[in-house]
Amino acid sequence: MNARWVKRGLKIGAIGLVAVAVFGCVVMSLWNWLAPAVFGLHSITFWQALGVLILSKILFGGFHGRHGGHWKRRMNERWQQMTPEEREQFCQGMFGPRSRSDAPGQGSSDPRPA
Repeated sequence: MNARWVKRGLKIGAIGLVAVAVFGCVVMSLWNWLAPAVFGLHSITFWQALGVLILSKILFGGFHGRHGGHWKRRMNERWQQMTPEEREQFCQGMFGPRSRSDAPGQGSSDPRPA
């Protein structure tokens, strides 16, 4: 089982390296196609393109995932609008037939576990 995880990790790492190389090539190609003609700038190398890509992620996008934020906000809005009976029914459906004190997040109005 351990060898399976190592193989899976190597596969994910290889896919990540290929993705970085592809994005670097795309940035380099677009820069070298547009920037010299439009702005009069010099062409860049692959490594400079990776630097531009990383710099743009830091300045404009960060390194955090963007998925889930809208879902969490919507779920919190729905949780706030539920009656205590609806909340109990929801918890029973999500967490099974456990007591109310066992269900995560029951101490506050936030549906996320503490």
